[in-house]
Amino acid sequence: MFSFKQFLILLIAVTIGVIAYNIWSVESKPPAIEYSSFLKQLENREIKSVHIRGGLVEGTDKHDQPFMTYAPDPDSLIEKMIAADVSFKASPPSTTSPFWHSTFPVLLLLGFWVFFMVRQQKGGGLGNFSKKKTRFAEVSKQNVTFDDVAGVPDAKEELIEIIHFLKDPGKYEKLGGKIPKGVLLQGPPGTGKTLLAKAIAGEAGVPFFNISGSDFVEMFVGVGASRVRDLFSMAKKNAPCIVFIDEIDAVGRHRGAADIGGQEEKDQTLNALLVEMDGFQSGETVIIVGATNRPDVLDPALMRPGRFDRQITILPPDVTGRVKILEVYARKMALDKGVQLENVARSTPGFTGADLANLMNESALLAARKGKDLIQLEDVEEARDRILMGAKRKGMVVSESERRATAYHESGHAVLAWVLPNTDPLHKVTIIPHGRAMGVTQQVPLQDIHSYSREYLMNRIKILLGGRTAEELVFNQYTTGASSDLQEATNIATKMVCEWGMSSVLGPRAYVAENKGYLGGDSIRLNVSEETAKNIDREINRIVEECYQEAVIILEGKINYLHKLAEVLLKQETIDAEGVDIIMQCRQTENEEVPTLVQL
Repeated sequence: MFSFKQFLILLIAVTIGVIAYNIWSVESKPPAIEYSSFLKQLENREIKSVHIRGGLVEGTDKHDQPFMTYAPDPDSLIEKMIAADVSFKASPPSTTSPFWHSTFPVLLLLGFWVFFMVRQQKGGGLGNFSKKKTRFAEVSKQNVTFDDVAGVPDAKEELIEIIHFLKDPGKYEKLGGKIPKGVLLQGPPGTGKTLLAKAIAGEAGVPFFNISGSDFVEMFVGVGASRVRDLFSMAKKNAPCIVFIDEIDAVGRHRGAADIGGQEEKDQTLNALLVEMDGFQSGETVIIVGATNRPDVLDPALMRPGRFDRQITILPPDVTGRVKILEVYARKMALDKGVQLENVARSTPGFTGADLANLMNESALLAARKGKDLIQLEDVEEARDRILMGAKRKGMVVSESERRATAYHESGHAVLAWVLPNTDPLHKVTIIPHGRAMGVTQQVPLQDIHSYSREYLMNRIKILLGGRTAEELVFNQYTTGASSDLQEATNIATKMVCEWGMSSVLGPRAYVAENKGYLGGDSIRLNVSEETAKNIDREINRIVEECYQEAVIILEGKINYLHKLAEVLLKQETIDAEGVDIIMQCRQTENEEVPTLVQL
């Protein structure tokens, strides 16, 4: 019986053989000449020998060069060849059918293909093909435990019960309890879903099967369903065990879509998965753990009790969780005593476990690049700025007019951030280009914020508009540097009106569809009347315009501070929060000299 790999090798060998035979059959024939040229050579006694087969004439000339031509009247050639003293012979025309040269190879290839497809429909030959994608880890190779997972205490607490069941199922069965058959880990990318699944297997001391949802879907019909059956067959033989399906939304999407492309094959694969998850016999301790960023697209039959009984949401960690995660990664790193992980955690709101791992790795690379033996705080801060703002563009040539415009732009952000209440504290202001930005004003919250007040959002819009407003007040013109600020300000105003009900005109209503996924993306506005759509646009414009007018008033009243901050930026390029505080608290006079950070 042929395996899929053996079939491919045989198919390639036959194809190469047919191509080689056709090339040989063409190149082995002598070169053809015109019949008139042959007659002329015959009259000039330049022909040595001739072989006539019907109308086909093959022979050699006096220089032993082969040739061939076609004679319309071969009978008349005999007298001419006798007169020219040419050695010749004749034979009947060839009876070889062109079938063996052209049709037979095609039929041979087609026969092999039909043979393979019939075997596939019968389920033969797919065993190895369907199993090869599954990654299996034995108990002895499981070295990931809950000690390697930090920042998700709630998820770990819910999963401990499953671990206890895998270790001692009798404790629950004697009370009539049944362990959940499936656990769905859902949350944004990088929050540690895959690591958590490995830790479950490591803590329970059971085999671990790992496969991606996309691995079930192939170009061959029936392969996905066969792969599902083979996976669960292997799992049952190794029970108790854990089967982890990463990115399960690739195979578990809603059914019922139009039957186009590979949709039918995906539905068959999902049906096989549903049957297998619901078909475990008693005594088969197999836990299915799925991970996805898109729980909103999963089929309801997959989410019902009896399949994925538990759904655990894993969100980015809070400041305490980030400290724990940093401590895990810091075990294997040479950190300087000046690196306080608590401060690093507070300055990285919104970072996931993957982001923090990248932060520590970038810090180590930067320290190594500078030839240091220890990772210092400045390396961590530089790595954080690199992740948040992009790498410094040290080689970028910026004209003096652009530097001045950038300095006032960033100073406008900084002045408003310092003056306005209920805002995130300033951390750094710089006019050194990072990534696509010519300068950056960085604010870092003192603690994680989970809900925002209307005052906070309005002040945030004012700060975003501060750069463009400062350019208008000082230079009486605008630049393209405010593009991203305007986009973010408009986005906040749109969400205030359409999602958060913060419009006094439209009231507490939502005008966008709820996004239940964790991959972000723009919200979809619901169908509303034309009049309501106009009111939404008016409210968005009113909020942005109101914030703009207040930003103008504040910066006009703090114009001396704006000039002072911009001049310091032009001299020193970067000012930290302490430097901004000293500048903003100085009494401003017309003849006062510009302070430097050394004086500060």
